Amino acid sequence: MDSYIIDFKTIGDPRGSLTAVEGAKDIPFEIKRIFYMHHVSADRGGHAHIDTDQVLIPIHGSLKVKLFNGKETEEYVMDDCTKGLYIPRLYFTDMYEFTPETVCLVLSSTHYDMGRSLRSMEAYMTYLKENH
Repeated sequence: MDSYIIDFKTIGDPRGSLTAVEGAKDIPFEIKRIFYMHHVSADRGGHAHIDTDQVLIPIHGSLKVKLFNGKETEEYVMDDCTKGLYIPRLYFTDMYEFTPETVCLVLSSTHYDMGRSLRSMEAYMTYLKENH
């Protein structure tokens, strides 16, 4: 699998901790969009992006992420705000088991375009068969 965990530089002192995320250094793409999920009351994801890479950072709380690349499945528990999960394009992504207080930040390589995502496993598998 080409997904991986990114460890962000964190500096701590008696006042607390500061974690920095630097574009073009920590993030393997130019950041075009930033969004965050909060007050999540149901599973999220259930789709794949055709041309978008993302980094998911659990700012507070925790969640599980299941990634499928058409052949292999990998699951991550995201519960550390000093770590991000790099999710390459064309990975079918499911996010679930959000704790009630979870805030999850996502850095994206493209601007949002719903037409550039595959919204079901069937559409995803068909796309992979026809395009790869």
